[in-house]
Amino acid sequence: MKLVHVFDAYCGWSHGFSATLRETGARHPELPVEVVSGGLFTGGRRVSIREFGYVQGANAQIAELTGAEFGEAYERLIADGSFVKDSEAAARGMAALRRAAPERAVELATNLQKAFYVDGLSPSDPATYRKPARAAGLDPETVVAAFQAPEARTEASADFRRTAGLGVTGFPTLLAVAGERVLPPARGHATADDIDRRLASLS
Repeated sequence: MKLVHVFDAYCGWSHGFSATLRETGARHPELPVEVVSGGLFTGGRRVSIREFGYVQGANAQIAELTGAEFGEAYERLIADGSFVKDSEAAARGMAALRRAAPERAVELATNLQKAFYVDGLSPSDPATYRKPARAAGLDPETVVAAFQAPEARTEASADFRRTAGLGVTGFPTLLAVAGERVLPPARGHATADDIDRRLASLS
């Protein structure tokens, strides 16, 4: 069995799930975890943040429920409402990080969300990827180059197709995959204890 974490770097609930995801990985080192970018803000949903209106309220709810941090630098980044969430760019960045250390995809995904939601760095900016790369002890320039390479766009598109193929429409979704069986230990908010109970019921 393996776990598949389908998330979006621009999804506040995915950010709120970061601690649970890390804890689950620590509790179950025997289970490989595949991290897939879901593509929440693409096409017609790629608009300025002011079009959503509910961002601050949702973030407050996420912080209260999960303890996730939304930093002052992030608040400054989105303050005037002009910031555009582009999930295709974020998926290219995740692909670049994943390519550098595929076995550490969970760490890299949560580092990327911290760079945005705490440090206020845009996942659409190539320079942003130096931060999560350095935090993981990777060569930052290699990751930036990978973000800018055509292969990253191809991998982002493959992630979106994989998300659709898995039937995932909301983020985050954690799936347990065993052969042809695909079962969801978590959709949205869950604790590591919740996931443990659901995994136990699958075995």
